[in-house]
Amino acid sequence: MKDFAAIDFETANCSRTSVCSVGIVIVRDGEIVDNFYSLIKPEPNYYNYWCTQVHGLTRKDTDSAPLFPEVWKQIAPKIAGLPLVAHNKSFDENCLREVFKCYKMDYPEYPFFCTCIASRRHFGKTLPNHQLHVVAEACGYHLENHHHALADAEACAWIAREIL
Repeated sequence: MKDFAAIDFETANCSRTSVCSVGIVIVRDGEIVDNFYSLIKPEPNYYNYWCTQVHGLTRKDTDSAPLFPEVWKQIAPKIAGLPLVAHNKSFDENCLREVFKCYKMDYPEYPFFCTCIASRRHFGKTLPNHQLHVVAEACGYHLENHHHALADAEACAWIAREIL
């Protein structure tokens, strides 16, 4: 795969509509050419302890952040015509579908590919697990700042370039 957009969401709570940050990495002709990161005011706007423990974000970080529709207006032109790639696509694709539904936006049926599934096929049992940081390392990319949406999207893009 030479042209795609890697995407990663972090959520504020267990609701898939509660996206509180997004990272996008654009790859064209196999090269990273652009990226985008934004905090998002989540809906519903509360943080549970476990999510904050994972990504470190709190309501204080996002209370003045833009709502999802405003952020997506900036993202949509960047990813137009590109398939989306995520590590554990079921989570990120579900977040995207649910937040579109929450804001009564028409979902454009983005094609989605999963680097976690691809990793299982490609590496099989040669890796101890198929978590993002483990797969990224196996593909020659050292993931720092894990669970920051842009860092995770970049690791996903690196994996996709190697094994998709």
